[in-house]
Formats: sequence, C-alpha cells, structure tokens
Amino acid sequence: MRMGVEWDRLRRLIQEVVEGQGYEFVDAEFKGAGKNAILRIFIDEPTGISHRDCELVSEQVGTVLDVEDLIPFSYTLEVSSPGLDRKLVKESDYTRFSGKLARIQTRIPLRQQKVFRGRLQGLQDGKVRLELPKGDLLDIPLDVIQEARLEFDWDAERQQRRGTGQQ
Repeated sequence: MRMGVEWDRLRRLIQEVVEGQGYEFVDAEFKGAGKNAILRIFIDEPTGISHRDCELVSEQVGTVLDVEDLIPFSYTLEVSSPGLDRKLVKESDYTRFSGKLARIQTRIPLRQQKVFRGRLQGLQDGKVRLELPKGDLLDIPLDVIQEARLEFDWDAERQQRRGTGQQ
C-alpha cells in the first residue's frame, strides 16, 4: 500500500481503462502528499499522443476512479505521453526500442559503474543487451536495473533533417 492506496489494484484498473480506449499503458506514479498529491499516468500509441488523447483518457480514468473510490484523499490527475526520455518499463520495451539510445542505471555496479549509455540491442535470456559507445556489448540482467530510459538521439535527428533538406 502506498499512502493508503491499494497500488497494484489501482494500476490494474488504470491499465484496463487506458487499454480499453486503445492506448498503451506505459506507467503510473504518485508524487507528493496531501493537497499536493499527483497521480500521473503515461500513455502512448505508435502515431504519438495528442492533447485530445490525454484529455479523453483523463476523463475516462477520472470517472472510473471516482466510482471505485480507491484513493481516499484529494489528488490531481495528470495524463501525458511518456516523452522523449520514455521510461522502459516492460520487458517488451527493450525489444521494441532496439537500436535506440538508452540510459540504464543499475542497483549494483557492473564493470565498476552503475550508469550506462548505449544502443539497445534487445533482450535475451532475461538480460538487456546494450551496445556501448566504443562498440562493446554489455548484458545487463533485468533484475539489477533500477531505471532505464530512452535518450534523444541528436545525431540521428540531424542526419534525418539533412536527408530531408530541413535545417
């Protein structure tokens, strides 16, 4: 329980509503306490998320949460896209975003460090494969990952803009 909330039940309910609307449920988090409590929900879909998408999900989730009354205090509900530095939460994220730049922080040191940046090369046998900047590969067990996020690839963006003639 988190702040008097059955967090697992709440997450499952939010996920059902989000996916029932045709969106991918990425993550949910509670921040703050008391009058400053914020329930933040992150949604996505392949074509991207618009303000209207967030509004629709906010209305649907808000209605269900009011009916179910799982949160015994006032809070602010926010719905947004996961952003450019999207969290990698599900095992499938590591395969889905293979080839993308990522930053992975581990709970314990690997190779005498806890923060790694490189290109995702998928998931195999419960280990995330990361191609480090110098080209060597590092296999990071899922159970030691504290947080993983995509990083915006400025070089790829510049190359793409040059290729389309945009500056």
